[in-house]
This record gives sequence, structure tokens and C-alpha cells, in this order.
Amino acid sequence: MKDYLAETASQTAGPYVHIGLAPQAAGFNIFEKNFSHVLTNSHTQGERIIVEGRVFDGSGTAVRDVLLEVWQANAAGRYNHPADQQTNKDLDEDFRGWGRTCSDFDSGVWRFDTIKPGAVTGRDGRMMAPHLNLWIVARGINIGLNTRMYFSDEQAANESDPVLNLIEWEVRRNTLIGKRAHRGDEVVYTFDIFLQGEKETVFFDV
Repeated sequence: MKDYLAETASQTAGPYVHIGLAPQAAGFNIFEKNFSHVLTNSHTQGERIIVEGRVFDGSGTAVRDVLLEVWQANAAGRYNHPADQQTNKDLDEDFRGWGRTCSDFDSGVWRFDTIKPGAVTGRDGRMMAPHLNLWIVARGINIGLNTRMYFSDEQAANESDPVLNLIEWEVRRNTLIGKRAHRGDEVVYTFDIFLQGEKETVFFDV
């Protein structure tokens, strides 16, 4: 009878994904400039907000090893990217508009400290409601998932948003709305992401 080696523990993105992509979250300070969940500095323009939530699997269990990236416009509705040609909107040199975070291993909560974005002019000239673009990777997800978070206090803009209106079932649009609340002096938007099940979040093929 042959001796077989024990099977190595599997992880879709690899066992060292946090060390390579978000080393501080894994307890390593190896990069001079780390990617962070904090997108602002003292000079960044716009309303300071916190965006946080949890990612749930099909059984309703919070996934504790999630990595998320955010890409968003500044307070004027312009992206810090050469492809954004909105010359009628100012570029904020103190806001890159991109960040990376990991969920807390104990609670499963992820968080971004950022500013509320402005409305963005789409490629066809139509206005898009203020939103965040989110990319999610975790164990069991072979290809990163793309979704958006809109703001509960932007109801009129949301109702005319061209992307939200592509979703045929209106009840499904609610899976993309972050709920605004106050925590002391802080403005907090809660946005839970459901990978499967009745509450499954709308994901986009981009």
C-alpha cells in the first residue's frame, strides 16, 4: 500500500493573498506606501463618511476573509483618472478615489473611511447617481465580483440612474442601496453584501 502525502489546505486566492495585497491587515508592515481603507487626508474636499458592512455567504454566515477594493469619484463627481474627461468638474489632487480593505476576522465587518462622491456624467451624457464601485474577492470566489453601492439619501438621483434602471426587478435594486445613519458625529452608511440566496446582491459583468 502506497503512502500518500496529506492534502494541502485549499484557498481559492492562495494562502498568502492578504500578505501580498493587504499586508497591514495580516500584521506585516512591508511596504513603504500601504494600500489602505482610508481614502482621505486633512485636505480632501467633501463630506466625510464611513462605509461599512459584512459579506454573507449562501447560508447567511458572515465571510471573515474578504478583501474589497473601492473606486469612486470625488465630491465634484470626477474620477482621478486620465479617462475621465469631465473638464467642467474640478480634480481633487488630495483624493485618489481608490482604496483596499479586509474584513475583520472576528466580526466580519469591513470598512472604508472616505467622502461622499458627487454625481457622475456617464459616457452617453446621462447623469449617474452618486455611487461607489466595489470589487470583492474571498475564498470560494474564482473571479472577483463587481457591484455598486448607492446612497439611501439620494432617492431622486437613484430613481433616474441609468444603471439602476437596467435592473428589471425593482426590489433587486434595493440590494445596492447603502443605508445612512449617524454614530455620534460620524456619518455611517451600512452596506451588507450577500453572495447567494434570497437577498443576493446584484453583481455586474464588467
